[in-house]
Amino acid sequence: MRLFLDSSVLLAACGSAKGASRLLFDTASASGWSLLATPYVADEVLANIVKLTQLTADAGEVWDVLRRQLIIVPDVVTVDRPVVFSASKDRPILQSALAWADVL
Repeated sequence: MRLFLDSSVLLAACGSAKGASRLLFDTASASGWSLLATPYVADEVLANIVKLTQLTADAGEVWDVLRRQLIIVPDVVTVDRPVVFSASKDRPILQSALAWADVL
């Protein structure tokens, strides 16, 4: 199964070893899951990891480790389906998830 992870899930995984977001990384291989993100998502993580390191000093190091478990797929900015939400920063996330993943 292909799971698309947005920046909030990735940042949560970097911030806590005990949360559900980190559990996705810890169990992905054994569960047969592929963890997907796009360059847009990775850029959002990089832009916000600095704030997280103020709370969790090793968040940047954890991101470096977790990043290696992700499959980075191309950003998708248009889809062959009607889109009924206005343009926003979430549009490329939702459209990329629709294009590449089974689960967001």
